[in-house]
Amino acid sequence: MPYQSPISPGRSWYEDTAGPRPEYPALDGDRTCDVVIIGGGFTGLSAATHLAKAGTNVVLIEAYRFGDGASGRNGGQLGTGQRAWAEELEAEYGFSRAKALFDLAEEAKTHLLEFTAANQIDIDYMPGQLSVAHKPRYVDDYKAHAETMASRFSYPHISFMDAKETAERLGSTAYFGGTRDTGTGHIHPMKLVIGTARVAAQAGAQLFEGTPSTGIISNGGKVKVSTPRGTVTAQKCLIAVNAYGGTLEPVSAAHIMPIGSFIGATVPLGADSDVLPGGEAVDDSRFVVRYFRRSKDGRLLFGGREVYGVNDPKDIHIHIRRQIAELYPALRDVEITHGWGGYVGITVPRKPFVREVMPNVISAGGYSGHGVMLSNFFGKLYAETVAGNRDRLKLIEDLKIPQFPGGRRFRTPLLFLALNWFALRDRI
Repeated sequence: MPYQSPISPGRSWYEDTAGPRPEYPALDGDRTCDVVIIGGGFTGLSAATHLAKAGTNVVLIEAYRFGDGASGRNGGQLGTGQRAWAEELEAEYGFSRAKALFDLAEEAKTHLLEFTAANQIDIDYMPGQLSVAHKPRYVDDYKAHAETMASRFSYPHISFMDAKETAERLGSTAYFGGTRDTGTGHIHPMKLVIGTARVAAQAGAQLFEGTPSTGIISNGGKVKVSTPRGTVTAQKCLIAVNAYGGTLEPVSAAHIMPIGSFIGATVPLGADSDVLPGGEAVDDSRFVVRYFRRSKDGRLLFGGREVYGVNDPKDIHIHIRRQIAELYPALRDVEITHGWGGYVGITVPRKPFVREVMPNVISAGGYSGHGVMLSNFFGKLYAETVAGNRDRLKLIEDLKIPQFPGGRRFRTPLLFLALNWFALRDRI
């Protein structure tokens, strides 16, 4: 029987098309190393790779299998810059810092594509991204954004689309305008997970699946991470569990909230389909974002239903098909072959969370839907930090990330109310 993640609903199309997915052993016994990493997604595997290549003795533990969380189940879109638009960051932090944050994200994009090419990881990269306005009053913002990116942030790849061009590129008249970004694209995330794990293992990283962390103690310059069948003692620790931290570490849990996001994959639409004829990925202006793209074999991969908290929808297929039909009425009865979900980590301001949460222990997550590109690079930045250069990671550490209000008891219902209000605003 095909493997089914015990922490994420539905078997994904990614799992069925990624090719061989090697299994790694569970930790059995005690280990001593330079760095212990908790979490086998993009951040942890990237950090393990770069640390091991630099000669660092690194142990990585994953509670389930690599990619069972958001890293192997996401929308696959790279995006450009940080989650917030560069001009929004400029308004909050000033131009110099906003430009530094944007340039860091652009380096992340370049790094991902160069890393996969150098290590022969086929990630099914397809170029292009459309960002579209679902209300007429947002169109002017998109036009101004394209101009700002070219004139102030030296990024000439974004162009404005009026309603006519938007309809032609989408194959749908549901949106009123937007932008086209030719400097980014979309990928097959599970192939990236599998490939990065392979490279990390080849570099000498000790990788363990089926090994949850049951506790972290930092004392006397050492970090001890306990597991059901052994303890890992290290000089430093990276927590890279993002939305799947639970009660592992309280500081991260106070700042990062899990959101369930769900995706459906249709049958191949055929070469004559007018849905996304250019092959770009799409994200829209809703607060509860709809994101979709064509796969290399012509399927529509559509994500749009979000659930705040821990409850999964009863039938992913029904909800996803309904949203597809709103944009593409001709697809109201399209067969959906796969429906799956998982949890992404968000923060209050939708900016990533990186903090030293106890001595020699750094936590990274809260990518807020922008993690395919950023999380891999943050693993590299963590490796730089271990080597003695923390300057670039500090750009992220210094971001203002408040705790979610309400404490552990009330923050989930408060967030549910707040975000459902924004979802209501999306419809009016």
